[in-house]
Amino acid sequence: MTINCKGQLINLTSPKVMGVLNITPDSFYDGGKHKNETNVLIHVEKMLNEGATFIDVGAYSSRPNAEHIKEDEELKRILPIVDLILKKFPETLLSIDTFRSQIAKKCIEAGAALINDISAGKLDENMLQTVANLKVPYVMMHMKGSPQNMLKQTDYDNLVKDVLFYFSERIAAAKQLGIIDIIVDPGFGFAKTCEQSFDLLNHLELFKILEKPILVGVSRKSMIYKTLQTTPDEALNGTTVLNTIALQKGASILRVHDVKEAVECIKLVESLSC
Repeated sequence: MTINCKGQLINLTSPKVMGVLNITPDSFYDGGKHKNETNVLIHVEKMLNEGATFIDVGAYSSRPNAEHIKEDEELKRILPIVDLILKKFPETLLSIDTFRSQIAKKCIEAGAALINDISAGKLDENMLQTVANLKVPYVMMHMKGSPQNMLKQTDYDNLVKDVLFYFSERIAAAKQLGIIDIIVDPGFGFAKTCEQSFDLLNHLELFKILEKPILVGVSRKSMIYKTLQTTPDEALNGTTVLNTIALQKGASILRVHDVKEAVECIKLVESLSC
């Protein structure tokens, strides 16, 4: 199972790590940590050295009740960072965390490699066609509503079936436009309670029916720290536990804040099948 990133075939048969770089002031865990160019480059270099295959750059906070920012502000935040990283580390496979087609277009034109869309094209009707035109891999996540109102949209007839149906529809729409490399993200914590997120994780192996790589992003999320009655800062151990379970259930990409620990998870889980 491979995806084509800037002419490089990435084999996802062996799981890969996507390191998170939030350049927002209000992300739930690392908001405001990367305020200047030096901090950004130090963090990116650290993640690459620790084994990240992808670096996921986000300039629009998608945490619950996050402030909505205009497209111009998102572009002003993200484009200089894309240029900065690729000037220093030109071989980096940058993933752009955005639901806006124009942000996606400008960042890919600046050298980014793939698009990570929390809305699977639902928040921008031009996104799927734009990705098809750009001919880049596309991560589509399940979410209902928007970050501003998703906590009020947690009603499902049958959670797992509903999410699978959502992906079957979105994958069909993407394929019809010519998008080839599609990755699915169940969207842990997005329009889902903690209990629902654990239900999704418990049935993650069912998503193999989609025949697409599965991205799992549970890093330091509320399903961990609320269950353990702790904080995001103290949720690394819980993240490692759930990443291990996700790998055993078929995850192809782990999207994480802590790359070293995720890489170790992959090495240990792969050793089980040696």
